[in-house]
Amino acid sequence: MFDGQVVIITGGGSGIGRCTAHELSALGATVAIVGRDPEKLASVKGEIEAEGGRVSTHVCDIREESQVIETIDAVLATHGRIDALVNNAGGQYRKALKEISTKGFEAVVRNNLTGGFIFMRETYNRWMENHGGAIVNIIADMWNGWPNYAHSGAARAGMWNLTESAASEWAPSGVRINAVAVGGVASSGFDTYTPEAQKEILKFPTKIPMQRYGTVSEISAAIVYLLSPAAAFITGSCIRVDGGAPNARVCYNDFTPHHKSRPFNGFHLDAEPKLLADGPKTETDTDRR
Repeated sequence: MFDGQVVIITGGGSGIGRCTAHELSALGATVAIVGRDPEKLASVKGEIEAEGGRVSTHVCDIREESQVIETIDAVLATHGRIDALVNNAGGQYRKALKEISTKGFEAVVRNNLTGGFIFMRETYNRWMENHGGAIVNIIADMWNGWPNYAHSGAARAGMWNLTESAASEWAPSGVRINAVAVGGVASSGFDTYTPEAQKEILKFPTKIPMQRYGTVSEISAAIVYLLSPAAAFITGSCIRVDGGAPNARVCYNDFTPHHKSRPFNGFHLDAEPKLLADGPKTETDTDRR
């Protein structure tokens, strides 16, 4: 389906980005995976090449404009084209709104909104304006507010509006821009939260209609669909992959276990987060896909 196409995937060293890189590669694409950790990128590169795929790695902090420009230029120099961009890199940490510093707020917004904007703009200006393409922006289940993650919620809401705006402006150039809104997905990012945040993560399944975590395969499938020819008439849209979380009304429903939803686990190299197997960690860190 993607033979001859080149796809950039930010945050490609783990979690959703890693799974998406594998799926697109298996469908014929050459993937250019982007991230801050060269060891993680090298590991994913080795996995994909071992299965016969084509992949390049690019160390880049998406928050730094000069690095983004250098990365896009490097992809074009190496592969000669850019057919699609998956804006997946991002992260946040749990904190009450009143306790979030200005510096912390700006850092999360830059990671989850500004960096994605820079990648979109530079990819469009350097290639897609004259050749067309598709972009998928990863946002989150931030509908109706996101308590204790207000900085990320604000950034993700901004990315959704940016998606709608760009879809209108860039459609005449043959560029489609859509979003995937990710709910509670079991990925390696679980293991990087603080112990306090991990306790809340473990409560998540009981609070949503489908009563389970999503899988990285379920997110990747939505991304690949939006990049595919089957979505040729779709732009400015969002696919929610969240187990029905925004539809739950606590005052109306008592979600007791019954016929549990069965997940789709299509990624053969995916592993359950340690948090779900071992319980909360003691180390602190911020979330990274």
